[in-house]
Amino acid sequence: MTLRRSVLYIPGNNAKALAKAAGLPADVLILDLEDAVAPADKDAARTGVLQALREHDYADREIVVRINDIHTDTGREDMQAIAAQSRVSAVLLPKVESADSVQHARHLLVEQGGKHMGLWAMIETPRGVMQVDSIAAADKSLAVLVMGTNDLAKAMRVPQTPAREGFQYALSRCVLAARCHGLDVIDGVYIHLDDEAGLQAACEQGLRLGFDGKTLIHPKQLAITNQAFAPSAAAVESARRMVAAWDAAGGDKGVMVVDGRLVEALHVEEARRTLALAERIAVRGS
Repeated sequence: MTLRRSVLYIPGNNAKALAKAAGLPADVLILDLEDAVAPADKDAARTGVLQALREHDYADREIVVRINDIHTDTGREDMQAIAAQSRVSAVLLPKVESADSVQHARHLLVEQGGKHMGLWAMIETPRGVMQVDSIAAADKSLAVLVMGTNDLAKAMRVPQTPAREGFQYALSRCVLAARCHGLDVIDGVYIHLDDEAGLQAACEQGLRLGFDGKTLIHPKQLAITNQAFAPSAAAVESARRMVAAWDAAGGDKGVMVVDGRLVEALHVEEARRTLALAERIAVRGS
């Protein structure tokens, strides 16, 4: 199981942040060459990311690089530079709106020597949301969908309220597409850095909507997010009792009662996933 509770963006042109990231408790680091970097700094950011990958030990963190639009010279140069990096797990494609874009990116990645890498796709436009099912099915190397809620809000002309009323359909549509095709799906960023209560509420809402984790823009958001997307001690203990009772009964019952709750095989399967997630977090240590 790959932990993707906290997915932290690191600007590719910020050498200090790239160095600091090596010691942060983020599950995933996105080294960003796109939105976080001004047009005049694109080349410097690419060089900075390559240098960081050589110099810093990111341990077992999943490393993803967000490149620029692959239909531009800058994006193709990003792809060429990143494809040879063995430490990079995946390339994140911005503003994906079609299955063709995913397939084209995969072709370029393999052509440049990046066959070992996966792809992530950002869904951040109305067209991307409407085409998300075909995007999610586009290529077996695609592992994760990432919501770009700031761009989506602008394009939809939807205010970003705490309840995110205008996003409910778009968010749920993307979660459903991810689950249909066996992908993880990551919620968008929370931009109010000093609002811990708001971040907590946003994480809890994202968890209820079915997201596997949340993208973040500052290390101060890590602790709340990691805790929110981890199973609670009570949930882990309940899962243990459920699995133990099911296994003790031989695992062949159609239904049984555990702690006053009706339990079927599907509940036991989810309980096993909870235990696996808790074990993975314990190994990570945060």
